[in-house]
Amino acid sequence: MSVSKRKYNQLLATIGLTIETARSNAIKAVNAYLVKVNWEIGRHIVDFEQQGNERAEYGSELLARLSTDLQQQYGKGFGRRNVLDMRRFYLAYQKWQTVSAKLSWSHYVALIGITDTIARKFYQKQCIHDNWSLRELERQISAALFERLSLSRDKKGILQLSKKGQVISTIDDAIKNPYILDFLKIPQSHKVTEKQLEQKIIDNLQMFLLELGKGFTFVARQYKISLRNKHFYVDLVFYHRILRCFV
Repeated sequence: MSVSKRKYNQLLATIGLTIETARSNAIKAVNAYLVKVNWEIGRHIVDFEQQGNERAEYGSELLARLSTDLQQQYGKGFGRRNVLDMRRFYLAYQKWQTVSAKLSWSHYVALIGITDTIARKFYQKQCIHDNWSLRELERQISAALFERLSLSRDKKGILQLSKKGQVISTIDDAIKNPYILDFLKIPQSHKVTEKQLEQKIIDNLQMFLLELGKGFTFVARQYKISLRNKHFYVDLVFYHRILRCFV
């Protein structure tokens, strides 16, 4: 490849990176704006309620009227369910400072479905720390991650979870009980061999690592170890970066 051709390809790659970065930043900016607007709409509805007017519950006349008028004037995105979610969003996050621009509106819709305030704070914190997609957030909520991590903690430890998320400092902190492997899609009545289970985990390694939790990295499968001239094969070997040990 000639020098000029190589330089041109570098130029093309640089411009491409600039475009992708700009698009990503634009999406983030639009998302932050959408979250802010929906929070403000929710605040206006709640303020209206507090002036002694009708409560904006799901089947209320107020909500139906608002939804119809907003859709006529501003188009889609203001269905009754959406407008109710805006109200619920404000009620769950009445201080704007508690809202993170790192999460999308879809993330917040999933979060406001959690009635327990402590659990909601945990999932929000963990979602930001681990950069969860909406799909992963919904899976972790469905798999009761907070409840599983809370089992071995006292009240103080549970409050710490909601404030800081999952912090790994001991072996117990790194272990969930139980692990939920629903993403393997094994029917409850179905039996699988150890080899088949190993293969299913390998086929879904990314999801398995997410379920294992923070700090786990995959090392090898069927890893050979020798002890006193005898050879053994470990099905799956992982390394925990924080605890600095093999699993």
